[in-house]
Amino acid sequence: MSKTPSFYLGRGLTYAILIIGSLIAVIPLLWSVSTSLKTIDQLTIFPPQWIPNPIALDNYAEVFRQIPVMQYFGNTLVIVVAWVLGATVTCSFVAYGFARTQFRGRDTLFLVLLSTLMMPYVVRLIPLFMIYKQIGWINTFLPLTVPQLLGRNAFYIFLLRQFFIGIPNELTDASRIDGCSHFGIWWRIILPLSRPALATVAVFAFQAAWDDFLAPLVYMGGNPELRTLALGLFAFRAAPGQVAMTHLLMSMSIMMIIPILIIFAFGQRYFIQGVTMSGLKG
Repeated sequence: MSKTPSFYLGRGLTYAILIIGSLIAVIPLLWSVSTSLKTIDQLTIFPPQWIPNPIALDNYAEVFRQIPVMQYFGNTLVIVVAWVLGATVTCSFVAYGFARTQFRGRDTLFLVLLSTLMMPYVVRLIPLFMIYKQIGWINTFLPLTVPQLLGRNAFYIFLLRQFFIGIPNELTDASRIDGCSHFGIWWRIILPLSRPALATVAVFAFQAAWDDFLAPLVYMGGNPELRTLALGLFAFRAAPGQVAMTHLLMSMSIMMIIPILIIFAFGQRYFIQGVTMSGLKG
């Protein structure tokens, strides 16, 4: 069947809209990269230069000279590791319980868990702060690591549970007949078959922990030694005399963006597959 002119017109309009939308989305990133490579004098040139001449690569080295980037990176990495481990290990074990075990009130308990997604984080912020203050966790890593390691994220549990449901029951039944425990089934059968879903929640957890600003500010803001990259960027922006340091701010911002781009680039195939397959199960 031959395609009509209206088909090609519609296809062309679709591509045009997608290209325009992509340009709108990528322009801020391109502007940030361009600004991070400019000198102070080039910041005030009008019209702006998208390709700076000369290119000031020393801006990135200057950021390391002015602020302890590696210390901020290490602090952020501690939180990221806890979030990713909690999402892929603890949350997956909880999801296995909801997907593969039978117990009284399982569905009701799962609905209660999902209902917590409707409660904004800021609503729980003050009660959590008071609890952590009472037990002496303020100005430590504990409020941002221990709860995540306990598998508290309902969204990750839901996503993994939907994926686990789609794994054939015959595999787990055969393992159970051979004497495998629930832990053994989860570790040897479910996790190896759930790499797309695990990669998806790992990317989500990495991005959330890497970019988190509010929680580190509330729980660790009183200790400059525990600043994350997000807090360090904010402190650098708010420091006296930094009004004209836009190029250095953009340099640090680009350094924060690069790890997320790398993670998504390597895990894109698993990420898309995990989101798609998890959404179709259940």
